[in-house]
Amino acid sequence: MRELILTRHAKSDWGDVRLADHDRPLNARGLRDAPRMARHLAADGVTVERILASTALRARSTAEVFGAQLGVAVGHDAELYLAPAQTLLRKAAASGSSSVMIVAHDPGISDLASLLSNDGILHMPTCAVARFVWSVDSWADAITHSVDEWSFAAPKLLA
Repeated sequence: MRELILTRHAKSDWGDVRLADHDRPLNARGLRDAPRMARHLAADGVTVERILASTALRARSTAEVFGAQLGVAVGHDAELYLAPAQTLLRKAAASGSSSVMIVAHDPGISDLASLLSNDGILHMPTCAVARFVWSVDSWADAITHSVDEWSFAAPKLLA
């Protein structure tokens, strides 16, 4: 089995215009939503072997919340910052893990979620989580096959 969990970073703060995009922190909503979504995954019994996050502060912060809740260390990868869909999928496949979470940005996250869900997911709002499962033994097979099941959750859907 191969499993990919795509997580868009939680809502970030645009208040300090002096900050570079890469350095924007989470805002109050992001700080509220990330733990809620992480608890939701844990309550659903979701486990991951590895979490990979963009190096942007908002993605790293989101990933750390999920990592703490799921008991998984977070790895950071500069190539995930504003990465396109194919880079996200390639990084998951290269992770060496059968179950991996990628925490990154739009439009790549939404594009990949849409592709893997056959347009069942058209947009990943901030802190949304999409889970994809393949009943195959390798990422090479997963990449060339349709997913067997997928699910989607977003903070507003949990309200």
